[in-house]
Amino acid sequence: MTTAPVDPMIGRLIDGRYQVRSRIARGGMATVYLATDLRLERRVAIKIMHGHLADDNTFKTRFVQEARSAARLAHPNVVNVFDQGQDSDMAYLVMEYLPGITLRDLLKDYKRLTPEQTVDILDAVLAGLAAAHKAGIVHRDLKPENVLLADDGRIKLGDFGLARAASANTATGQALLGTIAYLSPELVTRGIADARSDIYAVGIMVYEMLTGEQPYVGEAPMAIAYQHANDQVPMPSTKNPSVPVQLDELVLWSTSRDPDARPRDAKEMLDRLRQIEPEIRGGQLHATQATAVFTGSLLGAPVPLGASTAATTVLTGTALAPTPLPSPAEPRSDVDGDGPDAAALTTAASKRRRRGYWILALVLVLTGLAAGTGWYFGAGPGSYATVPQIVGEAPDDARAALVDAGFTVTDEQRSDPEVAEGLVSGSDPEPGAQAQRGSELTMYISTGPAIIAVPQVVGAPEADARTQLAAFDVSEKAVEQFSGDVPDGSVIAVLTGDGEPVPDQYAERGKLSLVVSVGAVPPVEGALATDAEAKLTQAGLTVEYADPVFDNEVPKDHVKTADWTEDPMVPGSKVVLTVSKGPDLVAVPDVVGMNWGEAGPILRDAGFELSYNAIADVVPGAFTVSKTSPATGESALRGSEVTVNFAGF
Repeated sequence: MTTAPVDPMIGRLIDGRYQVRSRIARGGMATVYLATDLRLERRVAIKIMHGHLADDNTFKTRFVQEARSAARLAHPNVVNVFDQGQDSDMAYLVMEYLPGITLRDLLKDYKRLTPEQTVDILDAVLAGLAAAHKAGIVHRDLKPENVLLADDGRIKLGDFGLARAASANTATGQALLGTIAYLSPELVTRGIADARSDIYAVGIMVYEMLTGEQPYVGEAPMAIAYQHANDQVPMPSTKNPSVPVQLDELVLWSTSRDPDARPRDAKEMLDRLRQIEPEIRGGQLHATQATAVFTGSLLGAPVPLGASTAATTVLTGTALAPTPLPSPAEPRSDVDGDGPDAAALTTAASKRRRRGYWILALVLVLTGLAAGTGWYFGAGPGSYATVPQIVGEAPDDARAALVDAGFTVTDEQRSDPEVAEGLVSGSDPEPGAQAQRGSELTMYISTGPAIIAVPQVVGAPEADARTQLAAFDVSEKAVEQFSGDVPDGSVIAVLTGDGEPVPDQYAERGKLSLVVSVGAVPPVEGALATDAEAKLTQAGLTVEYADPVFDNEVPKDHVKTADWTEDPMVPGSKVVLTVSKGPDLVAVPDVVGMNWGEAGPILRDAGFELSYNAIADVVPGAFTVSKTSPATGESALRGSEVTVNFAGF
């Protein structure tokens, strides 16, 4: 089995938040990917502008304009825009993810739609467009590719890449933009677009839904543009006789070459659609504009008039069906009905009308049943199946389940932080969603967690570090540690789940923990012991005391030394304090009157250094101490010098 080349964007983390999963679609300006918003844990569609357009300010401006235009709209029939930004040289736009198809996909599968289906889609499109027009936004690129049909039945209008603020004369400012098949005459000839230009594009879409083809075709784009500028869009019923007159008239009104003859905006067209909708759905027989000429518009806009013939019926503004003609086999005796056969003719005509109505009703019922059955199993609920739950299964088992459910399957690979390598990580449409039987479904096989770069966060505040590491499973509780080099609240180190320093690259959603500084251990040397203990306890450390010692320089009851018992120090670690007993003072012994042989050892044993006449060491018993300095009984530092004087000297 061969696999398609892996898109380099697959698995990439954008702006530290959006993990790209798979590609959805590619257009001339950007590519749309399925991604996971790691911060809010939801799936989104992320639209990334092509790299070769990154240096084109015009495209960049249009890309940002799409975000701003769509973000101003909050409507159930408009695709929501969540975010827009720049990651390195890559501009991106984040939108809600709608699994499903486009109107273009639907038309490719079914060629043309029924009037009822057309009304359903048109109602949603006009509702979303009305919200845009009310907000002063002209879409300028309406086409079936930009109408999204979600699997859950929602219909939304997207791609506001060419949207501009609406005014009476909103010019493109450059070459024609938008798809040529849906451009209004004023856009072709003058480059001017307003809300009525959107209405023209809607009318072309309605024509295409009802007939299965666009009104104008040509070998060159300019040939199609010429027809838009010079021809009147034909009635859909000329291609599809089953189109009701109301929709014929709606198309003619919305595609008038004169913008002033069209609806002012989508709201006006939506109001008229909802007026005629009950008649379209009511199963009545409607004359089409292929066999009727209107002297006035049913929809409030002028319609081209033509000469009445025997094959056509001239209708007034409120007429919807032709009046039955008299039978040729029953000649009229008087145009006013006053002749002798007038009553009989009236009775016979009434019977024929009643019989015709019953036959018509039966035909409509049978036709409705056949159409309803065909629709139910061809395009309605009966044609859809639920995508089986296959996440975590072996590919062969999952593929068999999908085929049994009625789908065709293609394989793609993608990374998944939760599903083991080689197992199925999901599908598109997702498991549990509704999808049409026989449609192609993508089954994703996990390659395991993606190995991605780990941001350098040492020295960064803890909150910033957690944001940058959003692609990983970072422990909620950080490891606290004292540090004299890293500020309080900043990251000292990042550790793996095994407690080892994290490498430069690590598995997506892999377990990590942060070591965060709580500042330096408070310095307490020289402080009063009680104050030092309070300061260390407040910092989360425990305190023990060593035996106090004399210190000639540190005052009594002050801390001489504070020793750590652990490295590195963490809250709860122990600090051992050694407290000073103050200077080591000793009283000078009374040795006055003693001979030097007795006095010298006593003074030395008391801890003093002695200063005396050296001759006393020669004849110790011959000399008697007359005085000492310091004097007898005075206190002096142990180890200090005492001067001894002898009698006779």
